[in-house]
Amino acid sequence: MDWLDQIKWDRDGLVPVIAQEQGSGDILMFAWMNREALARTAERGEAVYWSRSRQKLWHKGEESGHVQQVHGIRLDCDNDVVLLTITQHGHKPGIACHTGRHSCFFQKLEQGRWTTVEPVLKDPATIYKA
Repeated sequence: MDWLDQIKWDRDGLVPVIAQEQGSGDILMFAWMNREALARTAERGEAVYWSRSRQKLWHKGEESGHVQQVHGIRLDCDNDVVLLTITQHGHKPGIACHTGRHSCFFQKLEQGRWTTVEPVLKDPATIYKA
């Protein structure tokens, strides 16, 4: 897998990943991948990330059902950031954020304060089992 060797992995063996919705162009989330996660993503056609908090692979949607179908994988000019073009499945409209929102980027700086600009589409308590 020579293509994996071309990536500039950080000292922890990770690369930052941005998930962008294919249809809308919305940036849905930011996460991390290690070599195995990126290889599995390319194989499966579904996003698999590395969870730094749980220290394990995380197949997006394994608990929530909000799976990310991957249409394209791109690498930036410095070979140190991956961009996934995805379709967010599991809810209409798609929910990518653990807060039950479409995008993890739901806060906007307005007049020196962070303002929530996207609604909760589904209560996270009904999505995730504790």
